[in-house]
Amino acid sequence: MKTLHVKYFKKLLGNDNVYDDKAHLIAYAYDATRNRYEPDLVIFPRDEQDVSDILKYCNEHKIIITPRGAGSGFTGGALPADGGIILAYEKHMNKIIEIDMENMLAVVQPGVINMDLQNAAEEVGLFYPPDPASENYSTLGGNVSENAGGMRAAKYGITKDYVMALRVVIPNGEIIRAGKKTIKDVAGYNITGIIIASEGTLGCITEITLRLISKPKLSQSMMGVFSSVNDAMNAVYKTMAAGVTPVAMEFLDNLTIRAVEQKYNKGLPTEAGAILIATIDGNLEIELENQLEILKTKFKENACTDFKIAQGEKETADLWFARKNASQSITMYGSKKLNEDITVPRNKLPELLKQIREISKKYDVKVPCFGHTGDGNVHTNVMVDGSNEKQLEIGYKAIEEIFKATVALGGTLSGEHGIGLSKAPYMHLAFSDGEMELFRSVKKAFDPNNILNPSKMGL
Repeated sequence: MKTLHVKYFKKLLGNDNVYDDKAHLIAYAYDATRNRYEPDLVIFPRDEQDVSDILKYCNEHKIIITPRGAGSGFTGGALPADGGIILAYEKHMNKIIEIDMENMLAVVQPGVINMDLQNAAEEVGLFYPPDPASENYSTLGGNVSENAGGMRAAKYGITKDYVMALRVVIPNGEIIRAGKKTIKDVAGYNITGIIIASEGTLGCITEITLRLISKPKLSQSMMGVFSSVNDAMNAVYKTMAAGVTPVAMEFLDNLTIRAVEQKYNKGLPTEAGAILIATIDGNLEIELENQLEILKTKFKENACTDFKIAQGEKETADLWFARKNASQSITMYGSKKLNEDITVPRNKLPELLKQIREISKKYDVKVPCFGHTGDGNVHTNVMVDGSNEKQLEIGYKAIEEIFKATVALGGTLSGEHGIGLSKAPYMHLAFSDGEMELFRSVKKAFDPNNILNPSKMGL
């Protein structure tokens, strides 16, 4: 970064908010992919006006800028792949501005941690449902930029279902307002929807207005054991077709069950083809009893061999332990995990998992699967030796075939993690040339000089 530019930013923000020392550059060179791209400068804006001034200067001087939340993403969306400036929100722009009880909404800055908002809402009897696995450290700005999901998506939806309005600075420094605090708003284009999941390629979010709901008073968890993955997948969509929508409906296949059991010795049924773990909620005991009866019936109709209802908090935690520790357990199958978050319509899950098993045999790689079957979102994990180039090449071929199978079944490349750098080479599998050109046209309308997070999403 030219000394002239560094001096400008230090004068604008103060020395404590502008860093070009090696320690900061390395610290902000990574995300959860563990790939490394060092920026030239790390900047901490203090407020919205700072963001506006920074973007205006960068636009005039053609300086690349990458917005960043907590760096917890799995696809490289916040990596400075082309160098330039990291715009980091966590130091200053991390406040809950308002929780509006009457209108049941929250106004937050982008650096607020997801769980901090959940806790603040629950203190006043409200509920913010989106719960990505990174909820204890991921920021709401990052959640919006990636359209994060979570285990509760089966019943409550994902981030986009709760975003009512945004304040965003576009590359020329102009501050725009997208959306309203009103329940109904049909005036103009849905700019809010365009910004959500845009991965920081169109503008820098400075304020988020989120819908809150009333928190259910009761919940109950249970587990079903199945001899085959197909039986478990059929039980999922038949249960939901019968009128029960669990808060979460998660599955682990046999490879994952065995990995968790070997690592933690929790008494899991290692002979099972799959297990389903679910949570239901409601405000009346009779609601939960009715849902439990339907769940048990539908599970048994689809060859459930064991059905367990958690009694108390400890048993609930024990049931969910396997799912929450699945990702780190499967490293027994390989030092490198090529994990994807593909999503298909729920009734296509049995066919998708069947095809994944066939791909696994074809390439002779282990592919443990687990995830959010209640919303059709499966985490596939192609396990290889990360130090073996040939195995890596085979792993990526398997990933491409899994993507092709997913798209052919009416699915999508990502249900949670976004596209970023890692999935950009596969965008052509899901989108036509015309659709990709339309995406590029939207990008150019917002960012004609291509300074905001370039090289992401195949744009």
